[in-house]
Amino acid sequence: MFTYTVSVSTGKQEFAGTIDHVYLTLTGTERCSDRTLLDKSFFQRFARGTVMPIDVSVKERLGDIVLVKLEKKNVLNDQWYCRCISVTSPSGDRFDFPCYRWIASEKAVVLRDGTARLSHEDKTCLLNDHRRTELESRQQLFRWKEWQPGFPMSIDANSSKELPLDVQFEAEKAVDFNENLNEAFNNLRLNKLKSLFQSSWKDIADFNEVFLSIKNPVSEYVMQNWKKDFMFGYQFLNGCNPVMISKCMKLPDEFAVTQEMVKGSLDRGLTLQEELKAGNIYIADYAILEGVRANATDPNTQQYLAAPFCLLYKNSQNEIMPIAIQLSRQTPAAGMNTVFLPSDNHHDWMLAKMWVKSSDFNVHQLVTHLLRTHLTSEVFTIAMYRQLAAVHPVYKLLIPHVRFTIAINTAAREKLISKDGIVDQFVSTGGTATVEVIQKAMKTLTYKSMCFPEAIKSRGVEDLPNYYYRDDGMMVWEAVKSFVSDVVKIFYGSDEMVQKDKEIQAFVQDVCFSGMKNCEFPDSLKTREQLVEFLTVVIFTASAQHAAVNFGQYDWFSWIPNSPSTMRKPPPAQKGQVDMKYVMESLPDRGRSSWHLGIIWALSQFQDNELFLGEYPDMYFTEQPVMEAAKNFRKKLAEVTNIIKSRNKNLKMPYWYLSPDRIPNSVAI
Repeated sequence: MFTYTVSVSTGKQEFAGTIDHVYLTLTGTERCSDRTLLDKSFFQRFARGTVMPIDVSVKERLGDIVLVKLEKKNVLNDQWYCRCISVTSPSGDRFDFPCYRWIASEKAVVLRDGTARLSHEDKTCLLNDHRRTELESRQQLFRWKEWQPGFPMSIDANSSKELPLDVQFEAEKAVDFNENLNEAFNNLRLNKLKSLFQSSWKDIADFNEVFLSIKNPVSEYVMQNWKKDFMFGYQFLNGCNPVMISKCMKLPDEFAVTQEMVKGSLDRGLTLQEELKAGNIYIADYAILEGVRANATDPNTQQYLAAPFCLLYKNSQNEIMPIAIQLSRQTPAAGMNTVFLPSDNHHDWMLAKMWVKSSDFNVHQLVTHLLRTHLTSEVFTIAMYRQLAAVHPVYKLLIPHVRFTIAINTAAREKLISKDGIVDQFVSTGGTATVEVIQKAMKTLTYKSMCFPEAIKSRGVEDLPNYYYRDDGMMVWEAVKSFVSDVVKIFYGSDEMVQKDKEIQAFVQDVCFSGMKNCEFPDSLKTREQLVEFLTVVIFTASAQHAAVNFGQYDWFSWIPNSPSTMRKPPPAQKGQVDMKYVMESLPDRGRSSWHLGIIWALSQFQDNELFLGEYPDMYFTEQPVMEAAKNFRKKLAEVTNIIKSRNKNLKMPYWYLSPDRIPNSVAI
């Protein structure tokens, strides 16, 4: 008889253990073992966080172990989270089989050993058949669905309970997500406000009723300085939506601003045309909101949208200052394009800036945040599951960066952006506007716009001073790209290997043809360099870009006058007709303020047991060169973190959203 020692590792998550019967079959290069019941005493079976050793005896040697089959039969019909299996042969050779999956009753799971292999490297029928069967099974589980016309494709599931088990929230995470929202309403004392849904605030100071409940140094600084033009301009660089500012070399035809209007704001003694030519003029253009019908789900409250231009000036002190705002976009001949200026009366200029910030809030939520991180990451995730076998090195590379993404997006479709969902309660782009804006945004979404350096270059902001989003983002992009490059070089010895990798080609094709075809996403990859860039986009989008536009929401949006989620009066068409009463009747009422604060609080929270960029506790890779590459990656990220911490010590407003120690691995909130 020959004895193989099998170690079975159970996860530490809530409810990870099981007392169901688990059967194991070992498949070697020479033969298979009998189906063996891994049976300890009833209450010691596969307890949470344990490693259970079991001996499997066979009459003849099995050869090198290449597959492990696990089958779970009902006792209590619970689920079991298996971390990994290791098998030690009679000769002392060890074979590791990563699992990191939930296994339901009456289900069989067949695991490959941990050595990563490209599809053409499997030489036996046994392994080829396993690979093909695995992908066919996944393609049945991960089906594409068009949730709304013109949206990126999403998972074919109507509720979280319909999701494949491997991508559902774990029990503690699901509770955490729901509790965050309840905690927000309790901590912020918002439940009382919801009962006064359509009651307006009387004065700006009244927003302190909720703001003072929970504040932090950033939100408090915003509250104290939000009226000042320097703070308004600063947010285009390092606020929660730092992607709207672009260099302006020529004014849009519809923008009626003139030299005479802005000459008092230009401090270098140059004309507007000279400042444009010198590269000191920037613009934030919200054209995407033009013609969009504002949220009309509440028949008792009319809501409004505008599509403003905001002209910004880099002054001689390197501050970004607003110098002109136009809220309408009619042709110049119509003579209706009122341009608001810093020299206007206090209420006119304040309300004009509020309108810009309200437009910015709505574009941030639907385009910068939802579309360009959540929905695109879901496309990458589904394509990965459909086209890459678990043994593929790119699957192993990406799996930490897709954790909970499908689950959080499914929850969003159920509760946030669904008909009569939470977004409809407080955002002017709720209702049909949500679909309109995403459909329009898809026409500007391109693959190159998701490559961080390309996005910075296309907006002409490479030399903008004090642009920490850009500076930190470039450092993180380069660190991710370097890590991806190291891994790609380990497994792809040439460009030809990329070209003949059927799974990687199917992966990029699935991404392209599942809602991204018109976005100029590649439908094939021909070089290692192209593969590195593509995978860097996937990882950077899910980690750094999402962190940059998500976790500052409470910091920048909690003082509601600074970023109103909706406006309840139309934008002023003329100057001199706005007073404080008009301003307050324009801002969100008490009920909408409560929804606004509750949601941004919940979305801004890190989760318990968060895994940050470069933290890979699950050992999908077993190759030493990859472990060294991951170690170097963490070293580079630590260097970036230290650079950011050192810089932040000298800033009144520290920028930390792209500090690697605060960037979760995946879109999970």
